[in-house]
Amino acid sequence: NFAVIDKVNQKLSHYGNLLADGRPILNLTCEDLVKIILDISDNCMIIPAHAWTPHFSLFGSNSGFDSIVECFMEETGNIYSIETGLSSDPAMNWRLSKLDSITLISNSDAHSLRNLGREANVFEVTDSENLYNEILQIIKTKNRQKFLYTIEFFPEEGKYHFDGHRSCGVRLHPKESISNSDLCPECGRLMTIGVLHRVEELADRPESFLPNDSIPFKSVIPLEEIIADALQVGKGTATVDREYFNLINKFGSEFNVLLEVEEEKLLEFCQERISEGIIKMRSGDVEINPGFDGVYGTIKIKWSLERVLAKKEEQL
Repeated sequence: NFAVIDKVNQKLSHYGNLLADGRPILNLTCEDLVKIILDISDNCMIIPAHAWTPHFSLFGSNSGFDSIVECFMEETGNIYSIETGLSSDPAMNWRLSKLDSITLISNSDAHSLRNLGREANVFEVTDSENLYNEILQIIKTKNRQKFLYTIEFFPEEGKYHFDGHRSCGVRLHPKESISNSDLCPECGRLMTIGVLHRVEELADRPESFLPNDSIPFKSVIPLEEIIADALQVGKGTATVDREYFNLINKFGSEFNVLLEVEEEKLLEFCQERISEGIIKMRSGDVEINPGFDGVYGTIKIKWSLERVLAKKEEQL
């Protein structure tokens, strides 16, 4: 409630300028942060956000921590969840056995309204009068009956998936980086180490490992991006907006369009290229160029051969 929020803000204001930016820096340890918050209210939950990105994150290459225990010390028992961030998905986190007891969630930042919901958590809730506490318990107990799945960015689209050096235009798979001592082949300086590299360093399981109690996930491309790619126009154009809101008005929500609407209905009510893009996204039939060192990656639909040939003819 807002009374608790006011107390949290008042207490934390002693350790840093909360008005500085969206991510204020506090002069205290993570362990002390947990103690302070839970002393105010044990109904609060501390969840490390974008846990793998290089800067200011739990497992980031610059954090100095290789485990939750190293970060939160005696307060580790009060950390029930981590947020995987745009540059990692649950499958990457499943490779670490020490995260088996942790509930993996996927949240969106709120930097822009268009991006709100690009990652999300889908819960089955029953107590509308006590919604916050119900969700709190679902996360604390990792309840697979009520935590249905997460909605994910393709992690390669995140800004820190591969290793790289933006100023030199260098993007490398971790195996290439490791063979070159993590140095940029262009300038010789240390590159920004990405999420995949850190997962490889800390993982004790092979790729594609599936824990018994894992919560499923679905990877999506934002609907505006699919429409823009299908129609070969810019993402922020009136053409995209028109098609986007036509589909939202018809089917109720972007998530519904991307994940739930039957293929037959998509083919009936969408332009052919748009419906093809949504169907191919659902099956993972995409082309991937991973992000690196603060540069977003790109996820493109693998269009049918007829579409590709038609596009080349248009260009000629």
